[in-house]
Amino acid sequence: PGNVTCGEVLPIYAEEYAPTVAAPERIGYAIEALLPFWSASKLSAVKGQTCRRYVKWRDRSAGTTRRELGTLQAAINYAHREGYITSAPVVTLPDPPGRRERWLTRDEAARLLWAAYRGHKAKHIARFILIGLYTGTRKDAILRMGFEPNTVGGWFDLERGIMYRMGEHERQTKKRRTPAPIPRKLQAHLRRWRLEGCQWAVEYQGTRIGDIKRGFAKAAQDAGLEKVSPHTLKHTAITWAMQRGVAKWEAAGFFSTSAETIEKVYGHHAPDFMESARDAMDGVSRR
Repeated sequence: PGNVTCGEVLPIYAEEYAPTVAAPERIGYAIEALLPFWSASKLSAVKGQTCRRYVKWRDRSAGTTRRELGTLQAAINYAHREGYITSAPVVTLPDPPGRRERWLTRDEAARLLWAAYRGHKAKHIARFILIGLYTGTRKDAILRMGFEPNTVGGWFDLERGIMYRMGEHERQTKKRRTPAPIPRKLQAHLRRWRLEGCQWAVEYQGTRIGDIKRGFAKAAQDAGLEKVSPHTLKHTAITWAMQRGVAKWEAAGFFSTSAETIEKVYGHHAPDFMESARDAMDGVSRR
């Protein structure tokens, strides 16, 4: 480690390992951020102090710097496994950020949808919002979905009423993307868009949209909403489902999210949350 730099290890990881994963661009983004700070540093300099300096230098959210430093650790571990270095220094990660509890009320969702719909050249953002609210599907998966099987991502099978969040040739990642039935109200919208000649669920002038970051932020701003991101739609969809009494295991299957996450993050929204404990304590107070 004293003879090898981070600037040598990171490209090895990018060239040899990144092509084998489902989303190599994520590794690329992290390495692009890491190199300006770490490139000339020996691996022996990777310690708590330098990692904390990186977090301060980077000046980004804890979640962002944690992912980037995690990539550095993965690159070091890979180099060790492959015999490039004799030992693997430990990267000190910042504490994980607290879980986001932001979800939209129905009034907020209506305002966001209306702001997107009336926005000039932004009706595709309204379509994205509708799909997100009805299905709780992640942003990247929505933007890859079409109306026919394709090589990019999943698709809506309107004949059978099934949405396939992942294409046949895509690799499964930790972010599960399982099939689910299309909600009836959303299916009506999808059929109309299909009749209009759309090939993709979210498109502009016949071209699939690759990113909606700026358009979504503009709609949220116009709607007067703060701390709202595309992922808020998934959080909102699951929260609404739990508030309506959907069983946790059914919600896990429909939203392609683990039952553990449903229980831990969203369980308190269920109408029967800790009901037996409450009833027990009511009985204690009566006695």
